[in-house]
Amino acid sequence: MTEHDKENNKYEPYSESQSPVGQELDAAGKSLSEALGISFAILKVIIIILIIGFLASGFKTVSSNEQALVLRFGAIRGVGEKRLLGPGAHWILPYPIDEIVKIPVESTVHLSIDSFWYPERPEDVLSGRERPVRPDTPLDPLKDGYCITRDEKQDEATSDAAGSDYNLVHTKWQLTYQIKDPERFFQNVYVKNVSPGDIYFDVITQSVEPLLKDLFEGAVVTTMVDYTIDEAISSQDRIPGDVKSLMQEKLDRIESGINVVSVQLTRSTPPRQVKPAFEASTLASQNRDKAVTEARTYAETTLNEAAGPVAEELFASLHDETMDEQQRELLWEQLAGTAQEKLGDAREYATTVVENARANADYIESLLPEYRERPELVLQRIYLDAIENVLKNAEEKFLIQPTKGTKGNEIRVLLNRDPSLKRQRSGSEETKEENQ
Repeated sequence: MTEHDKENNKYEPYSESQSPVGQELDAAGKSLSEALGISFAILKVIIIILIIGFLASGFKTVSSNEQALVLRFGAIRGVGEKRLLGPGAHWILPYPIDEIVKIPVESTVHLSIDSFWYPERPEDVLSGRERPVRPDTPLDPLKDGYCITRDEKQDEATSDAAGSDYNLVHTKWQLTYQIKDPERFFQNVYVKNVSPGDIYFDVITQSVEPLLKDLFEGAVVTTMVDYTIDEAISSQDRIPGDVKSLMQEKLDRIESGINVVSVQLTRSTPPRQVKPAFEASTLASQNRDKAVTEARTYAETTLNEAAGPVAEELFASLHDETMDEQQRELLWEQLAGTAQEKLGDAREYATTVVENARANADYIESLLPEYRERPELVLQRIYLDAIENVLKNAEEKFLIQPTKGTKGNEIRVLLNRDPSLKRQRSGSEETKEENQ
């Protein structure tokens, strides 16, 4: 072997048969290579799973009573109707890129307002009974809630100085509201951050309650001062309607997106210190109004029965000197009721009297020639006709013959009296008694 061949051979690797160390190095490298390959494969699977999980976290579900806003880096995403997500499943870019805010738009919330009510003990609330208070116990403005009302309705033409006094009344209210515009609500109404485990609906309710109470109390104070205390006690529809309108106006002014569903005046009562006197005054007013109403009803009924619908107008026309006779006659023609019947009877009686007088005049006139020739005979005939007329309408007739003697005695003898007349008369009297 030459020198050149020896130099070339010294750089050739050792064969397995030639070097055990080389064999061990080749086995370790192969194992390391396999381990790295497995590790990279597992890492790829983990990365893929993480990517899938990350993307899957973007699937959100909106309930049937909710609408949702999507915030991309804190700003509302979308334009127009696409800014709101309706009920169902939706996919958004996962946090922290996109964030979904669900707002319950179909849920109504009932909020009780007791700011205008006096403090009550728990046992009084449970029993539903009002704790009596002594009349000399003063009302504490710092503890007892109340509303200010007018004693009487103020005339708009008068100034405040000429107005009426004020009264106090305790009231309880219930406000029912819901969110109608989620975007305006999210932008203009403060809601505190939701902590893990909190329900967003409860967080919204607790955050909005102070704002609604403040606005509602202002609406009640503004409204109640325009009503009397009697109206505050009795009016359960008109006052809540005015409070609702004013409350909605305030919420719309700040663009809150909240809609007032209803306002109810659940309880109202005068101060307990003067409640007995107030109830007595109310009862007296009710009795007065009842008496006035009954009097007016009786007057209207009497006038209608007496003269019909034109009774008052006709009565006024009799004292109105400016009204001409033609207009007055038109009213007389419209007369009805008892007066019309009386007038009809009077006209009928006047006609009968006139006709009888005319008939008598004709009869006397027909007898005048004969009377001039034989006056005694005519007078006797007239007398007999009158006697016949009188006796014809009598039930019983008694003929008495006067006696002629020195003492002028008179003998009356009742013979053959008709027994049927007595029975007939007694029967008619019994019928009258039964009718009465």
